Amino acid sequence: MKSVSVVIPARNEEKHIANVIKKINKCEIVNEIIVINNNSSDRTEEIAQQNGAKVYLCKKIGKGYAMALGLNKANGDVILYVDADIDNYEDNFIERMLKPILEDKYDFVKSTFNRSKGRVTALVAKPLLELTYPKLAKFQQPLSGIIAGKKELFKKLTFEKDYGVDIGILIDVYKLGAKMTEVDIGTIENDSQDWRNLVDMSKQVTKAILKRKIKNETKKDVKC
Repeated sequence: MKSVSVVIPARNEEKHIANVIKKINKCEIVNEIIVINNNSSDRTEEIAQQNGAKVYLCKKIGKGYAMALGLNKANGDVILYVDADIDNYEDNFIERMLKPILEDKYDFVKSTFNRSKGRVTALVAKPLLELTYPKLAKFQQPLSGIIAGKKELFKKLTFEKDYGVDIGILIDVYKLGAKMTEVDIGTIENDSQDWRNLVDMSKQVTKAILKRKIKNETKKDVKC
C-alpha cells in the first residue's frame, strides 16, 4: 500500500486551519499531515501543531515556495495538496482524490468542484488554455490547489513561486505525458479575494502559461 502525505500551504489561516486538519484526520489512509507556515503573522502554526500536524516554516512568501518545501519534507509515496482556507470539505473528498492514484490508474489528479466564485479561472485561465493547450481546457478548475500525485512525478517539476504554481503544474504534468484525470469533490467555498489580489493572480497565471508556451515554441524552432 502506498503511503500518503497531505501538504497544506498556509499563510494567516488561523480561522480555518484547525477544521481542515480535523477533516483530514478522519481519513485512515493518510499517513502524515504537513502544514507549511508561509511566514504567517497569526496563530496558524500554533493551531496546526495543537491539532497534530507537522509544521515547517517557509520564510519566503509565495504559494509555490510553500508547496516545494512541503514536497521536500513529505515522506509519502503519494502527495495530496489541500487548500487551508476551506471549511466545508466533504467527508470523503480525500478518498475520492487519492483512489485513482492508489489504484495505479493515474499519476496525477486535479480536483473539480462547484463554487460561487472563480473570476480568474473564467476570464483568464480557461481562455488562455483554449488558445495554448486546448487539450487541457477540459479541466473545469485548472487553478485548483487541491491536487494529488505520485511524489516521483512532483519531483520532476519546477514549481512557480507565486499563484502561477497550480496552472504551471497542470501544464508541466501534461507535457511529461503523465496519466491525468479530474475528480469532483463536491461544493466548496473559500474567502473572497480583494480585486487587487485578483489582478496580481491574473498576471501570475498568464505569465506561467505563456512562459511554457513560448519555451515550447522556441524548442520547435531550434529543431527546425
